[in-house]
Order: sequence, then C-alpha cells, then structure tokens
Amino acid sequence: MSDAYAPPNDPLDVIHADHEVLIVGKPAGLLSVPGKGPHLADCLIARVQTVFPEALLVHRLDRDTSGVMVFALTPHAQRHLGLQFEKRQTKKTYVARVAGKLAEKTGTVDLPLIVDWPNRPRQMVDLENGKAAVTDWRVVRAGEDETRVRLYPKTGRSHQLRVHMLALGHPILGDPFYATGAARDFPRLMLHSENLRFRHPDGGKGMSFTSKAPF
Repeated sequence: MSDAYAPPNDPLDVIHADHEVLIVGKPAGLLSVPGKGPHLADCLIARVQTVFPEALLVHRLDRDTSGVMVFALTPHAQRHLGLQFEKRQTKKTYVARVAGKLAEKTGTVDLPLIVDWPNRPRQMVDLENGKAAVTDWRVVRAGEDETRVRLYPKTGRSHQLRVHMLALGHPILGDPFYATGAARDFPRLMLHSENLRFRHPDGGKGMSFTSKAPF
C-alpha cells in the first residue's frame, strides 16, 4: 500500500440521527480521526462535524475498514456510549472475505495482542505480554480460494480481526499489513462493520443498526 492518502469523496452516509446519537456508514480508505500532519486532516469526524458540529467521537474503525460507526451528539451520550464500549456491552458484527477455505463452520480465536513496535501500527500475538483479545467467527460461504465469514469481536483491540484471521492462516483479503501475494492484491481491505448494537443513552432502549457490505 502506498503512503499517499487519497480518501474517497463519498457523500456522508447518515443511517440514523436523533437528539443524542448519530449513526453513519464509513467508507473504506477514510480515517476515523485526523492523522499527524495536515495531509491527514480529512477524516470521518471532520466530515461529520461539517453537518453535525456538535458530534463527538465514541470509537474508531481502521482507515481500511468500512461500515457502521456511532457518534455522540451530546457529552452525556458520549459518556454513556463510551462506557458501553469500555464494559463490552455493545455488540459488533463484521463481514470479511478471507483467503483460503476454512475447514470448520464456526470457531473462536482467543489470542492476546500487543503492538509490534518496530513495525507499528502492526499488531502481533504475544501470549505473555499481550492484552486479552477474543473473536468468534462463523462461515457464511466457503469457496476453494476464499471464504466469507461473519466476525463477532468480544474485545476491541487494534487490528484484532485482522491479526486473528491471520493467526488462523486465513488473512483478510486486500489487507495491506497482514496479507501477502495474491491475497493482498485487492482494491480494498475486505472487512466491513455490518451491524452495531447498543443501548440508547436516553432511556436505555436497545438499538441495532446495519450497513450492507459493499463487497
């Protein structure tokens, strides 16, 4: 992957907005928050704030990942949602296309992760010093060369799904950090945040939002 940052110019994809929360679909290739330096200033929260100036960050998606993201529209909502993410009370579902054919139909990867300092932002499995990371997975459709899977992260570590799939021997297609050879030769990372469930900050009602995978 080249270092040139050329985010897509897709119009803002508003899935839901009310007095407390805003749900948007993030395109692949766009940072969630600004990077270091003016060339990395264009990001989802900046675009959101041009329409919803009061929007506040709650969580992030990797630059290369697309899909559902929630922003808070009040400080109360930001605290409320932040705690739900921290206490792992939110439920996230991702769709991915991975290299190769998964033999099993379902499984769980329980491998602790730590930043690979010399190669950051890459992460790696470290059984002694890593932070707990758990991902459930389920095959949607298996071909000979690739498998479509749903991923259910139980923790929210950086690059968790990408490293866990790599650890299974099935890197996510198009992954600029972890895929090699033909598996890397795709126009984007084949990872999409399909569904997000959380409790509404005003009253605690369960909410569920879905964004269809574009691949």
